[in-house]
Amino acid sequence: MDPAQSFAQAFSPHASVALPPVIVLLGPTAVGKTELSLGLCEHFHGEVVGADSRQIYRHMDIGTAKPTLTERARVSHHLVDICDPDEPFSLADYQTRAYATIDAIHQRGHVPFLVGGTALYIRAIVDGLRIPEAPPNPQLRAELEAFLAVHGREALLQRLQMVDQATAAVIDGQNPRRVLRALEIFLTTGQSKTALEGRQPPPYRFLLIGLDRPRASLYTRIDQRVDQMIAQGLIEETQHLLAAGYRPPLPAITSLGYREIITYLENALPLAEAVAKIKTETHRYVRHQYTWFRKMAHIIWFDVEAATVEQISKRIYAHVADFLAMV
Repeated sequence: MDPAQSFAQAFSPHASVALPPVIVLLGPTAVGKTELSLGLCEHFHGEVVGADSRQIYRHMDIGTAKPTLTERARVSHHLVDICDPDEPFSLADYQTRAYATIDAIHQRGHVPFLVGGTALYIRAIVDGLRIPEAPPNPQLRAELEAFLAVHGREALLQRLQMVDQATAAVIDGQNPRRVLRALEIFLTTGQSKTALEGRQPPPYRFLLIGLDRPRASLYTRIDQRVDQMIAQGLIEETQHLLAAGYRPPLPAITSLGYREIITYLENALPLAEAVAKIKTETHRYVRHQYTWFRKMAHIIWFDVEAATVEQISKRIYAHVADFLAMV
Protein backbone atom coordinates (compact mmCIF):
# COMPACT_ATOMS: atom_id res chain seq x y z
CA MET A 1 0.00 0.00 0.00
CA ASP A 2 1.18 3.53 -0.76
CA PRO A 3 2.48 5.16 2.47
CA ALA A 4 0.38 8.28 1.97
CA GLN A 5 -2.80 6.24 1.42
CA SER A 6 -1.99 4.02 4.41
CA PHE A 7 -1.39 7.09 6.54
CA ALA A 8 -4.66 8.70 5.50
CA GLN A 9 -6.63 5.57 6.38
CA ALA A 10 -4.86 4.89 9.66
CA PHE A 11 -4.96 8.44 10.96
CA SER A 12 -8.26 9.69 9.65
CA PRO A 13 -10.53 11.56 12.12
CA HIS A 14 -12.61 8.44 12.48
CA ALA A 15 -9.75 6.06 13.14
CA SER A 16 -9.48 4.63 16.65
CA VAL A 17 -5.69 4.89 16.73
CA ALA A 18 -3.36 7.38 18.29
CA LEU A 19 -2.36 10.62 16.65
CA PRO A 20 0.76 10.45 14.43
CA PRO A 21 4.01 10.66 16.39
CA VAL A 22 6.67 13.36 16.52
CA ILE A 23 9.96 12.76 18.32
CA VAL A 24 11.49 15.87 19.88
CA LEU A 25 15.22 15.62 20.47
CA LEU A 26 16.31 18.65 22.46
CA GLY A 27 19.23 19.73 24.60
CA PRO A 28 21.87 22.40 25.04
CA THR A 29 24.49 23.42 22.52
CA ALA A 30 27.19 20.78 21.85
CA VAL A 31 25.48 18.03 23.85
CA GLY A 32 25.44 15.69 20.82
CA LYS A 33 21.98 16.08 19.27
CA THR A 34 23.09 15.91 15.64
CA GLU A 35 25.17 12.77 15.99
CA LEU A 36 22.47 10.87 17.86
CA SER A 37 19.65 12.07 15.60
CA LEU A 38 21.34 10.66 12.50
CA GLY A 39 21.48 7.13 13.86
CA LEU A 40 17.97 7.28 15.28
CA CYS A 41 16.51 8.60 12.04
CA GLU A 42 18.20 5.88 10.03
CA HIS A 43 16.80 3.26 12.40
CA PHE A 44 13.24 4.61 12.62
CA HIS A 45 12.76 5.91 9.06
CA GLY A 46 13.01 9.45 10.35
CA GLU A 47 13.59 12.89 8.88
CA VAL A 48 14.99 15.85 10.80
CA VAL A 49 12.98 19.03 11.26
CA GLY A 50 15.43 21.67 12.48
CA ALA A 51 14.60 23.63 15.63
CA ASP A 52 17.54 26.00 15.64
CA SER A 53 16.97 29.73 15.18
CA ARG A 54 20.39 30.28 13.59
CA GLN A 55 20.67 27.27 11.31
CA ILE A 56 17.79 28.64 9.26
CA TYR A 57 20.23 31.14 7.70
CA ARG A 58 22.17 30.45 4.51
CA HIS A 59 25.92 31.18 4.36
CA MET A 60 26.26 30.65 8.14
CA ASP A 61 27.50 27.09 8.40
CA ILE A 62 30.52 27.00 10.69
CA GLY A 63 29.38 29.44 13.36
CA THR A 64 26.01 27.70 13.74
CA ALA A 65 27.44 24.15 13.84
CA LYS A 66 25.07 23.30 11.02
CA PRO A 67 24.81 19.63 9.95
CA THR A 68 27.33 19.01 7.19
CA LEU A 69 26.36 18.18 3.62
CA THR A 70 27.49 14.61 4.28
CA GLU A 71 25.20 14.37 7.31
CA ARG A 72 22.31 15.86 5.34
CA ALA A 73 22.94 13.28 2.62
CA ARG A 74 22.53 10.50 5.21
CA VAL A 75 19.21 11.81 6.55
CA SER A 76 16.80 14.36 5.10
CA HIS A 77 16.97 17.69 6.97
CA HIS A 78 14.33 20.39 6.80
CA LEU A 79 14.21 24.05 7.93
CA VAL A 80 17.95 24.43 7.47
CA ASP A 81 19.26 27.03 4.97
CA ILE A 82 15.82 28.49 4.27
CA CYS A 83 16.47 32.25 4.34
CA ASP A 84 19.24 34.80 3.92
CA PRO A 85 20.74 36.54 6.98
CA ASP A 86 18.94 39.80 6.17
CA GLU A 87 15.59 38.15 5.43
CA PRO A 88 12.84 38.56 8.05
CA PHE A 89 11.76 35.24 9.50
CA SER A 90 9.40 35.27 12.46
CA LEU A 91 8.36 32.66 14.99
CA ALA A 92 5.03 32.46 13.19
CA ASP A 93 6.88 31.78 9.92
CA TYR A 94 8.79 28.98 11.60
CA GLN A 95 5.67 27.44 13.12
CA THR A 96 3.82 27.45 9.80
CA ARG A 97 6.74 25.90 7.93
CA ALA A 98 7.37 23.31 10.63
CA TYR A 99 3.77 22.09 10.78
CA ALA A 100 3.65 21.77 6.98
CA THR A 101 6.95 19.87 7.00
CA ILE A 102 5.80 17.50 9.75
CA ASP A 103 2.59 16.75 7.84
CA ALA A 104 4.55 16.03 4.66
CA ILE A 105 6.89 13.65 6.51
CA HIS A 106 3.92 11.77 7.95
CA GLN A 107 2.40 11.50 4.49
CA ARG A 108 5.60 9.83 3.31
CA GLY A 109 5.22 7.28 6.07
CA HIS A 110 8.28 8.56 7.92
CA VAL A 111 8.78 9.78 11.48
CA PRO A 112 9.49 13.49 12.08
CA PHE A 113 12.35 14.19 14.49
CA LEU A 114 12.22 17.79 15.74
CA VAL A 115 15.87 18.40 16.63
CA GLY A 116 17.40 21.51 18.16
CA GLY A 117 18.12 23.70 21.13
CA THR A 118 15.93 26.76 20.54
CA ALA A 119 13.32 26.31 23.25
CA LEU A 120 10.90 28.86 21.82
CA TYR A 121 10.85 27.10 18.45
CA ILE A 122 10.17 23.79 20.17
CA ARG A 123 7.43 25.24 22.38
CA ALA A 124 5.79 26.86 19.35
CA ILE A 125 5.38 23.40 17.84
CA VAL A 126 4.73 21.21 20.89
CA ASP A 127 2.40 23.61 22.70
CA GLY A 128 0.81 25.04 19.57
CA LEU A 129 1.47 28.60 20.70
CA ARG A 130 -0.86 31.18 19.24
CA ILE A 131 1.56 33.81 18.04
CA PRO A 132 0.27 37.40 18.00
CA GLU A 133 0.35 38.94 14.55
CA ALA A 134 1.14 42.61 14.21
CA PRO A 135 0.90 44.26 10.77
CA PRO A 136 4.32 45.18 9.35
CA ASN A 137 5.39 48.63 10.44
CA PRO A 138 8.92 49.28 9.13
CA GLN A 139 8.98 52.81 10.54
CA LEU A 140 8.15 51.61 14.07
CA ARG A 141 10.65 48.74 13.86
CA ALA A 142 13.37 51.16 12.73
CA GLU A 143 12.56 53.52 15.61
CA LEU A 144 12.74 50.71 18.15
CA GLU A 145 15.98 49.37 16.65
CA ALA A 146 17.50 52.85 16.90
CA PHE A 147 16.32 53.20 20.50
CA LEU A 148 17.89 49.85 21.38
CA ALA A 149 21.18 50.77 19.72
CA VAL A 150 21.42 54.08 21.59
CA HIS A 151 19.95 53.24 25.00
CA GLY A 152 20.49 49.51 25.37
CA ARG A 153 18.51 46.47 26.47
CA GLU A 154 17.57 47.66 29.97
CA ALA A 155 16.07 50.90 28.68
CA LEU A 156 14.06 48.96 26.09
CA LEU A 157 12.75 46.64 28.82
CA GLN A 158 11.78 49.64 30.98
CA ARG A 159 9.90 51.07 28.03
CA LEU A 160 7.96 47.81 27.71
CA GLN A 161 7.25 47.81 31.47
CA MET A 162 5.67 51.25 31.17
CA VAL A 163 3.05 50.12 28.64
CA ASP A 164 2.73 46.32 29.10
CA GLN A 165 3.59 45.20 32.61
CA ALA A 166 2.02 41.76 32.17
CA THR A 167 4.29 40.81 29.28
CA ALA A 168 7.36 42.48 30.80
CA ALA A 169 6.90 40.33 33.93
CA VAL A 170 7.19 37.04 32.05
CA ILE A 171 9.32 37.79 29.01
CA ASP A 172 13.01 36.92 28.73
CA GLY A 173 14.36 40.36 29.56
CA GLN A 174 17.89 39.27 28.63
CA ASN A 175 16.85 38.84 25.00
CA PRO A 176 16.46 42.28 23.38
CA ARG A 177 14.81 40.82 20.28
CA ARG A 178 11.98 39.36 22.37
CA VAL A 179 11.54 42.64 24.25
CA LEU A 180 11.53 44.63 21.03
CA ARG A 181 8.94 42.33 19.47
CA ALA A 182 6.66 42.56 22.52
CA LEU A 183 6.87 46.35 22.45
CA GLU A 184 6.20 46.36 18.72
CA ILE A 185 3.09 44.21 19.19
CA PHE A 186 1.68 46.49 21.88
CA LEU A 187 2.37 49.71 19.99
CA THR A 188 0.89 48.26 16.80
CA THR A 189 -2.21 46.51 18.19
CA GLY A 190 -2.79 48.34 21.48
CA GLN A 191 -2.97 44.95 23.19
CA SER A 192 -0.62 43.04 25.44
CA LYS A 193 1.39 40.27 23.81
CA THR A 194 0.48 38.06 26.77
CA ALA A 195 -3.24 38.74 26.31
CA LEU A 196 -3.06 37.87 22.62
CA GLU A 197 -1.25 34.61 23.17
CA GLY A 198 -2.72 31.21 23.86
CA ARG A 199 -2.32 27.58 22.90
CA GLN A 200 -3.88 25.27 20.37
CA PRO A 201 -2.17 21.86 20.59
CA PRO A 202 -1.50 20.38 17.15
CA PRO A 203 -2.81 16.94 16.08
CA TYR A 204 0.37 15.06 16.93
CA ARG A 205 1.59 12.80 19.70
CA PHE A 206 4.88 14.10 21.04
CA LEU A 207 7.72 12.31 22.78
CA LEU A 208 10.23 14.76 24.25
CA ILE A 209 13.74 13.35 24.67
CA GLY A 210 16.18 15.63 26.48
CA LEU A 211 19.92 15.05 26.12
CA ASP A 212 22.21 16.05 28.98
CA ARG A 213 25.85 15.79 30.03
CA PRO A 214 27.70 16.68 33.23
CA ARG A 215 28.26 20.43 33.07
CA ALA A 216 32.08 20.24 33.14
CA SER A 217 32.06 17.73 30.29
CA LEU A 218 29.65 19.88 28.28
CA TYR A 219 31.81 22.98 28.72
CA THR A 220 34.85 21.02 27.53
CA ARG A 221 32.97 19.97 24.40
CA ILE A 222 31.91 23.57 23.81
CA ASP A 223 35.49 24.82 24.10
CA GLN A 224 36.71 22.13 21.72
CA ARG A 225 33.94 22.99 19.26
CA VAL A 226 34.85 26.68 19.29
CA ASP A 227 38.51 25.83 18.61
CA GLN A 228 37.36 23.59 15.78
CA MET A 229 35.20 26.38 14.32
CA ILE A 230 38.21 28.67 14.20
CA ALA A 231 40.27 25.94 12.52
CA GLN A 232 37.47 25.27 10.01
CA GLY A 233 37.30 28.92 8.96
CA LEU A 234 34.91 30.88 11.16
CA ILE A 235 36.95 34.04 10.62
CA GLU A 236 36.81 33.64 6.85
CA GLU A 237 33.09 32.82 6.96
CA THR A 238 32.45 36.01 8.91
CA GLN A 239 34.53 38.02 6.44
CA HIS A 240 32.49 36.63 3.55
CA LEU A 241 29.25 37.59 5.28
CA LEU A 242 30.47 41.13 5.83
CA ALA A 243 31.71 41.40 2.25
CA ALA A 244 28.28 40.27 1.02
CA GLY A 245 26.71 43.19 2.85
CA TYR A 246 25.39 41.28 5.87
CA ARG A 247 26.39 43.57 8.69
CA PRO A 248 25.32 44.60 12.19
CA PRO A 249 22.77 45.33 13.48
CA LEU A 250 21.23 42.34 11.63
CA PRO A 251 20.26 39.86 14.38
CA ALA A 252 21.81 36.95 12.48
CA ILE A 253 25.18 38.67 12.17
CA THR A 254 25.26 39.86 15.77
CA SER A 255 24.53 36.38 17.14
CA LEU A 256 26.94 34.45 19.34
CA GLY A 257 30.26 33.71 17.70
CA TYR A 258 29.93 36.09 14.78
CA ARG A 259 29.73 39.21 16.92
CA GLU A 260 32.98 38.34 18.71
CA ILE A 261 34.78 37.65 15.44
CA ILE A 262 33.50 40.94 14.02
CA THR A 263 34.92 42.70 17.06
CA TYR A 264 38.26 41.00 16.35
CA LEU A 265 38.13 41.98 12.67
CA GLU A 266 37.50 45.58 13.70
CA ASN A 267 40.76 45.44 15.68
CA ALA A 268 38.84 46.00 18.90
CA LEU A 269 39.76 42.66 20.45
CA PRO A 270 42.75 40.29 20.05
CA LEU A 271 41.85 36.94 18.51
CA ALA A 272 42.69 34.95 21.64
CA GLU A 273 40.37 37.14 23.69
CA ALA A 274 37.63 36.90 21.07
CA VAL A 275 37.84 33.10 21.10
CA ALA A 276 37.83 33.02 24.91
CA LYS A 277 34.77 35.27 24.92
CA ILE A 278 32.90 32.99 22.52
CA LYS A 279 33.53 30.09 24.88
CA THR A 280 32.44 32.04 27.97
CA GLU A 281 29.32 33.39 26.28
CA THR A 282 28.42 29.92 25.01
CA HIS A 283 28.68 28.57 28.56
CA ARG A 284 26.33 31.34 29.65
CA TYR A 285 23.96 30.55 26.78
CA VAL A 286 23.83 26.90 27.86
CA ARG A 287 22.71 27.97 31.33
CA HIS A 288 20.04 30.07 29.67
CA GLN A 289 18.91 27.07 27.59
CA TYR A 290 18.54 24.91 30.70
CA THR A 291 16.43 27.62 32.34
CA TRP A 292 13.95 27.47 29.47
CA PHE A 293 14.00 23.68 29.21
CA ARG A 294 13.04 23.46 32.89
CA LYS A 295 9.84 25.36 32.05
CA MET A 296 8.81 22.65 29.59
CA ALA A 297 6.80 19.66 30.77
CA HIS A 298 7.11 15.96 30.00
CA ILE A 299 10.77 15.90 28.94
CA ILE A 300 12.43 12.52 29.47
CA TRP A 301 16.07 13.28 30.19
CA PHE A 302 19.03 11.06 29.33
CA ASP A 303 22.63 11.61 30.36
CA VAL A 304 24.31 10.69 27.09
CA GLU A 305 27.48 9.68 28.91
CA ALA A 306 25.57 7.13 30.98
CA ALA A 307 22.59 6.07 28.87
CA THR A 308 22.86 3.75 25.88
CA VAL A 309 21.42 4.30 22.44
CA GLU A 310 19.39 1.14 23.04
CA GLN A 311 17.69 2.72 26.08
CA ILE A 312 16.73 5.81 24.09
CA SER A 313 15.63 3.71 21.12
CA LYS A 314 13.40 1.60 23.36
CA ARG A 315 11.50 4.71 24.45
CA ILE A 316 11.14 5.87 20.87
CA TYR A 317 10.03 2.48 19.58
CA ALA A 318 7.18 2.35 22.08
CA HIS A 319 6.05 5.74 20.77
CA VAL A 320 6.23 5.07 17.04
CA ALA A 321 5.58 1.33 16.67
CA ASP A 322 1.86 1.69 15.92
CA PHE A 323 2.51 4.34 13.27
CA LEU A 324 5.28 2.38 11.54
CA ALA A 325 3.07 -0.72 11.50
CA MET A 326 0.51 1.21 9.46
CA VAL A 327 2.83 2.30 6.65
